[in-house]
Amino acid sequence: MVAEKIQTMTITIYHNPRCSKSRKTLDILKNENIDPAVIEYLKSPPSPDTILLLARALDMSVADLLRPGESEYAAVENNIDMDDDLALAQAISRQPILLQRPIVVNESTGIAVIGRPPENVLELIAE
Repeated sequence: MVAEKIQTMTITIYHNPRCSKSRKTLDILKNENIDPAVIEYLKSPPSPDTILLLARALDMSVADLLRPGESEYAAVENNIDMDDDLALAQAISRQPILLQRPIVVNESTGIAVIGRPPENVLELIAE
């Protein structure tokens, strides 16, 4: 009998329960029998360092993590160099509503996706 290696997958979702895309993404994970760590980032904003790590995991600039439709976006765009990742990460940490949502991270691989559309999360959990 050959023993199979069991792969453990730790998934974290930066979640806003008021967002339909975030709720749908969480539903997809649960339907795939994944019980993710849920971080309600509006209640527990990620640190600037975490935001920088998320951007790296997404292979994006921090500017790409901003939600331009939010009213707070104009203040950031007018007062912060959009190429200054650290300053933008600090702004997102202070005003987490600016963060794209949901962000789902496979902690085992260090890869992340934005759940827009929610089915993007399937990329993280594919065998």
